[in-house]
Amino acid sequence: MIATTPVGRWTWGRETQLEDKIAACLHELQTAYTVLTRKELIYGKSKLSLSIHEAGKSNSYLFRGDLDLDAASFPPSLAQLLADQVEAALRPGEIGSVYANAKSAGSVVRSDNHAHEEGSFLLGTSAVLDYVSTDLATFSDAWMPYDLKGRAQPTVHSANAPRLSAALRDLSEALHSETDPDDPTHFGKPTEFGVDNYFDHDGTASDVWSSFEIPYRYSKSP
Repeated sequence: MIATTPVGRWTWGRETQLEDKIAACLHELQTAYTVLTRKELIYGKSKLSLSIHEAGKSNSYLFRGDLDLDAASFPPSLAQLLADQVEAALRPGEIGSVYANAKSAGSVVRSDNHAHEEGSFLLGTSAVLDYVSTDLATFSDAWMPYDLKGRAQPTVHSANAPRLSAALRDLSEALHSETDPDDPTHFGKPTEFGVDNYFDHDGTASDVWSSFEIPYRYSKSP
């Protein structure tokens, strides 16, 4: 099941000398994207959105744009190529912060086959001052012992949870930072190794889909 808002989120960050914030931000995104591709967690094309804020002006952008990425053909030099293209298109002004994100379909094992589920992941990176950070959000419940309706899914969980755990470990190594699970969401409780379910007082898994997803969708209906 794919929720409208994140089921879980993890972050990685470190201080570093940022001589080129654009290149640094895109390099972090490329590094994380490559890990997720290698682990076969993401599939197909992703929409990369990049925004560069002008220093001292929160609502002023020096650049905003989108680009399609393909998980099957992500050249090693793409981050620097993109940085060069963006710098050539910048409006005049001092760069303050750089943000990039890519929403991707997930590759989930179901019934011994890889199913491609749109909108499973959102990968984001930023370069602010002398700090680079990366965050990964999942909108899927495939990594959890119970789905978002509280139904047990032992086969799905055993096939997919280790894949996410391995990706989180590899992201920590590749990004030179410890994995930091974000706060619990409406749908799950992220850990260093995956996502845990909520449980009711009687010990049964909570139906968070009915509690949060359906009301959210209803509130957004025209």
